[in-house]
This record gives sequence, structure tokens and C-alpha cells, in this order.
Amino acid sequence: MLAAATILEQRLQRQGRIHSPDQAGNYLVARCAHLPHEVFGVVFLDNQHHIISTEHLFTGTVDGCEVHSRVVAKRALELNAAAVILFHNHPSGNPEPSEADRKVTERLQQALGLLDIRVLDHLVIGGQKNVSLAARGWA
Repeated sequence: MLAAATILEQRLQRQGRIHSPDQAGNYLVARCAHLPHEVFGVVFLDNQHHIISTEHLFTGTVDGCEVHSRVVAKRALELNAAAVILFHNHPSGNPEPSEADRKVTERLQQALGLLDIRVLDHLVIGGQKNVSLAARGWA
């Protein structure tokens, strides 16, 4: 799966930017669907939505992961990111967002918004599927 993620990342870099939630979802499924524990990561983007970096910032257990707004904001500022796509996996295979997922999204939108960094989406990965919180009007 990591090889697939690398190929997708190279393709995204050649194309120049992320064009859709589906494109981002496929890339992130390849990066973290196989993990046995929960990870929370961020795709850091410039103004044109070119990928600056994709990073797993937090690692949790099989059923949760603690996320700190301060760490996300600090890294976004270090990379001079204009926008971000949040993501995390559900090792259970069920990509359905929880209420806690929605609250983390809201908290990060507020914190990053104060720094003029846009949260474009939060994708929840479960198995080979993903759910976009933005598509549901939650991001």
C-alpha cells in the first residue's frame, strides 16, 4: 500500500494540485487504510492547493487518537501552508465520522481560521473507503 501511496503522491505532484475530494481520498486511503492503529494527519497545501507536505502528526490506539490544535497550527505555520486537508483512519474499517470527529474538525477550523489557514476538508478513512466531512457540510 505504501508503494501505491507513493505513486499517487508523485502523480499529484506532476498534476500540480489536488482537484477534488475523491482525488484526495484515494491518495489518503493508500497512505493509511492498512494501519492497525488510528493516526491523524494533515495534508498541507499552498494557495494553489499544491501539496507542500503530508504528515501523520498523531498516533493513537485501535479506537482513538488525541489531537492537539497547537501542534497542527505550529506545523502549518512552519510550512507556510495556506490550507489543509485533515485526515484520520478508523482501523475498524468503518469510515463513518463520529461526533468526536466533527468536534475535532470544528476546533481545528476555529484555531486555524484565526491564522488565515483554511480547512478544506476532513477525510475519515475506513478500509478502502473514505468519507468527506466537507461533502456532508461538516467542514
